[in-house]
Amino acid sequence: MDLRLLGYVVAIAEEGSISGAARRLRLTQPNLSRQLRELERRLGAELFARGGRRLVPTAAGEALLRRAVRMLADAEAAPNDVRLAAEGKTGRLTVGFAGSGINGALGDALGRLRAELPDVDLSLVELFDDAEMSAGILDGNLDVAVQRLPVRDARLATRVWAREPLTLFLPSVHPLARTREPAPVSVLGEIPLVLWPRESAPHAHDEIIALCHHAGIVPRIGARGRTVQTILALVAAGFGAAVMADSYRVLHREGVTPRRLAGTATTLHLVWRAGDTDPLLTRFMAALNTVKARHRTQ
Repeated sequence: MDLRLLGYVVAIAEEGSISGAARRLRLTQPNLSRQLRELERRLGAELFARGGRRLVPTAAGEALLRRAVRMLADAEAAPNDVRLAAEGKTGRLTVGFAGSGINGALGDALGRLRAELPDVDLSLVELFDDAEMSAGILDGNLDVAVQRLPVRDARLATRVWAREPLTLFLPSVHPLARTREPAPVSVLGEIPLVLWPRESAPHAHDEIIALCHHAGIVPRIGARGRTVQTILALVAAGFGAAVMADSYRVLHREGVTPRRLAGTATTLHLVWRAGDTDPLLTRFMAALNTVKARHRTQ
């Protein structure tokens, strides 16, 4: 359907006459009458009937008008929609993150993006399996992810996002919690550990086991928990201590005392599809860089 013809129909309906619509459209009256007759012939229905001194839409005309108004409004809005999308101000962005990845600069950047771009559909997905996150990027379910161990794949672009210290979260009544000074890794041999199940968080689990083995320690497993809240609850209950990213201390779990592990850190990577030029992704990356730079200066 020609949008120009739809505009003619709307003008005739609003003016109530061919002559009035012709003046508004800067057309001759015979030309507009001919255009209307041709449209009615193509549609096989009369669109207007005489009602007193005015032309009024028929039932067929009303049906066309309802659709015409929507189509013309959509056509008018299209250039602005295109501009906003090209500037990365609209669209959908799905961000995957693992555990502590949401803390600190990432959380601030997401908040900034949400405030600055309210028309963006921002979707957040928490995942514990790094391989699953990388797969989500490749299959298009995720646009960007903050994860610890990206899959090696030429289709993925990666860069180090942050290096975060590891901290031992201890029962507050345990002797190791009496000082807040950084503890040597060797203390992991002095208390049972509360770990993530390997099937739900393989990298986090293996990272802690490797830390013990490099220090010549055979870890004792006190309990396992699938969420941070469960792990901290088990620590508070005295089942053992948990090794997790330092940013989890912001949870301030009663009965749990954090103590840094000297000389240790976990690395978070930013991962996205190589060659992805989506303006919204570009804007998100810029927000991340701005917030991260601010965090460095604090």
